[in-house]
Amino acid sequence: MGNKTLAIIKPDAVQKDYTGSIISMIIKAGFKIKAMKMTQLTKSSAEGFYSVHKERSFFKDLVAYMTSGPCIPMALERENAVEEYRKLIGATDPKKAAEGTVRKLFAVDIQLNAVHGSDSDENAEKEIAHFFSKDELLNNFTE
Repeated sequence: MGNKTLAIIKPDAVQKDYTGSIISMIIKAGFKIKAMKMTQLTKSSAEGFYSVHKERSFFKDLVAYMTSGPCIPMALERENAVEEYRKLIGATDPKKAAEGTVRKLFAVDIQLNAVHGSDSDENAEKEIAHFFSKDELLNNFTE
């Protein structure tokens, strides 16, 4: 199991000022924030980031949503980071998310679901590199 994952506080959660509460939950769950920034994704950047979904029916809506306002990507570190972060955020559909999870508390629906989390150690590496150079990662990651 890897020790890093990418988290993104998505535009709907940023717009509703949920960022402080979400970051607090992440820290209380034992994650260390190794890099963080607020950015507005371009169409090209969003299409590249979500290219795995390019053939899916929701791709255009996803790109439009992710470019609709600022988001906050974060490189997180913790033992079993991907698995533990996914437990913290809950199911993609907030109706199916466990009580107390980020999505249960802050998501509107399956599309406006407040946060992104890497789904595998391999994708975590790629996703972190999409947003952050090695120089931007505090003390680098432990290996």
